[in-house]
Amino acid sequence: MGKMGKTVIGAVCREPETRLVGACDIQATGSRLPLPEGPGDVPLSSDLDSLLATLKPDVMIDFSVAKAAIPAIRIAAKRKVNIVSGTTGFSPAEVEEMKTLAETNGTGIIWTSNFAIGAIVMMHLASIAAKYFDYAEIIELHHNLKMDAPSGTALSTAKAMAKARGKPFNRPPVEKGEPLVSRGLTAEGISIHSVRLPGFLAHQEVIFGAAGQTFTIRHDTIDRDCFMPGVILATKAVIKRRGLTVGLEPILGLEG
Repeated sequence: MGKMGKTVIGAVCREPETRLVGACDIQATGSRLPLPEGPGDVPLSSDLDSLLATLKPDVMIDFSVAKAAIPAIRIAAKRKVNIVSGTTGFSPAEVEEMKTLAETNGTGIIWTSNFAIGAIVMMHLASIAAKYFDYAEIIELHHNLKMDAPSGTALSTAKAMAKARGKPFNRPPVEKGEPLVSRGLTAEGISIHSVRLPGFLAHQEVIFGAAGQTFTIRHDTIDRDCFMPGVILATKAVIKRRGLTVGLEPILGLEG
């Protein structure tokens, strides 16, 4: 019933190889959801378990919040339903639980912090550049209603950069007594600065610095439709995979 949910529903309905069979939302007030493309409707419920038991879908697409997503993923995995999730804010223990749920139930889960193909390429390029710089910072800018900060994409980028580099980045020294919070949250030696303002959707800059030069990689999300090719790609791919797949890089051939 949210903005991303409605966008995903439209994309699934427009894609010839996928078919929407039902929808779940805690705020569901009716029992049927009208389809955005042409006549017809599908079941709508706030009871995910009964919905999955009745419909037996191949894939559940999740865009919610971490505290709601984990119980939903538990239910879907036990129903042998494959899962595509774009929810962020999971703890390391919750990611490990997703891995265990997929393996135990013989299902596939694809979880990524960002479905925009350009954002995935941005992260990949940042990992390549990370090998050649000692200093880097990330600025991520999102709309004022985004709850988590830093964004999952920023944290994933920092982790991928440090992995490619083989060690954390150097962090410039701070003056004694300076509140470290003014330098942003630190991940892998990278300061991550979060902006939350009306007017933004989702944007990220990775800035590398070296003697006499800077190098910036930036991705801008202009419309939520940019996520949909990645969502559809993952939805088709997840039924052929088992276990937990983190990120779209393995599907796009951008690993390593």
